Amino acid sequence: MTMQAIVIGVQRNRLLVLDLETRQRVIVHTPHAHRFRQGNVVRIRYNGVMTRSIPPQITAISIFALPWGGPWCNANTCQ
Repeated sequence: MTMQAIVIGVQRNRLLVLDLETRQRVIVHTPHAHRFRQGNVVRIRYNGVMTRSIPPQITAISIFALPWGGPWCNANTCQ
């Protein structure tokens, strides 16, 4: 599965993101969290498993930053 999100928090080995489709906060476990900053628009690939915790949690298979205003971001989702 794929998620497009905005990074709203960075911690050791995890990100707190806002899913642009569902508007919910999600914790993303990744050893590469240090590469991202608050405000980055990211595409996250994961295996589809999401915990039912609050906030839900996923483990990233891959994650990379998208340019602001890129194909996964429009005026309605990135304000």
